[in-house]
Formats: sequence, C-alpha cells, structure tokens
Amino acid sequence: MPMFHAGSRELQDAFGSRALADRLEQTLKRDRFTDDDKAFIEAQGFFFLATADAEGRPDCSFKGGPPGFAQVVVPDLLVFPDYDGNGMFKSLGNIRANPNVGLLFILMGESPRRLRVNGRAEVVSDDPAMAAIPGAQLLVKVTPVDIFPNCPRYIPDLAAAKASGDLPAADRAPVEPAWKTFPVFADVVPPRAR
Repeated sequence: MPMFHAGSRELQDAFGSRALADRLEQTLKRDRFTDDDKAFIEAQGFFFLATADAEGRPDCSFKGGPPGFAQVVVPDLLVFPDYDGNGMFKSLGNIRANPNVGLLFILMGESPRRLRVNGRAEVVSDDPAMAAIPGAQLLVKVTPVDIFPNCPRYIPDLAAAKASGDLPAADRAPVEPAWKTFPVFADVVPPRAR
C-alpha cells in the first residue's frame, strides 16, 4: 500500500521534499513492530487514536491507561482495551464502519519521541485476554500497515512546563532537527521554504 497519494506528492513537489519523503519511507517505514517499538509503546500511558466513519468523516480521541495498557502482543499485532467512557463510541463505532486507523504515541519531556502506527483495527468483545485487563469492556486489535517514527522537534517538555525549544520564533532562525544531517538523509533534504 503506497504511503503517499497525489495530494501528498503535489505538496512534496511544491516544497522540493519528494526525495526526502521517499528516503524516509525507504529507511524508516515498516509493517512489523521492533523490540524497541514494543518497549516504547508499552511504556506510554496514553496515545491519540484517529478514525473515520464510512463516509470519511474524521475523529481523533485520546486513549489513556496505565503504562502497558497498549501492548504489542506479536510483531504484527497491537491491542488495547476500551474502558468505560462517555458511551458515544465514536472511535470504536468508526472502526466498525471503517477499520483504517492511525495511532500516535508521544513522549513529552527532555527526550521527546513519537511513533505513528497506521493500520487496520477490529473491535472484539469475547477475547479471553480481556479477563486479565482490569476495566476492559472491549478490546481493540490493530494490525499495522505503516509503522514509522516521527521527528520530535516540536514536542513540548510538559514536566518542565516549557514549550519545545524548536518552535518557530520571529527573533531567531529556525532550528533544523539533527536527523536532517544524518548521511542517509542529508542529500535529499530540500532547502527551507521562506
């Protein structure tokens, strides 16, 4: 399944970043969780879940729980419980109508990090694994299609109650992320648009 569509390509071409986007896809995208992905995901106490209904109308929700509530059970399967909430079932209802999902795991702090997981989800009510998850009323199973890390440069350090030092500011030149200087990407990084 291609990672980019015509709309992505149009903007990549307008900003001269098509080669960079292709290199990022070639070097970072995967469809199986690594041991590092598993450790990162299972250490998080929240993530954001993007879904859309059958007509493509989007919804994004916060999913939280104790660290480890989202688990990578095998390299091609992530599961998380649904806890009692507002009863609208917007996200899970969307999954029943359209199984395509996006998950964003993010660590805010001195060493920020984020990981995107796009895939196909299924909502189940009869999985025996639910018995070991206090408060689980349903279980969501996600089969990844695209797993890829994202640049952490704009993530705030919430513990220090300060914004990311990489946020644009009128009084200084934009800060380039270190990864753009890595040899594997340096030759395809486009000039910064002004």
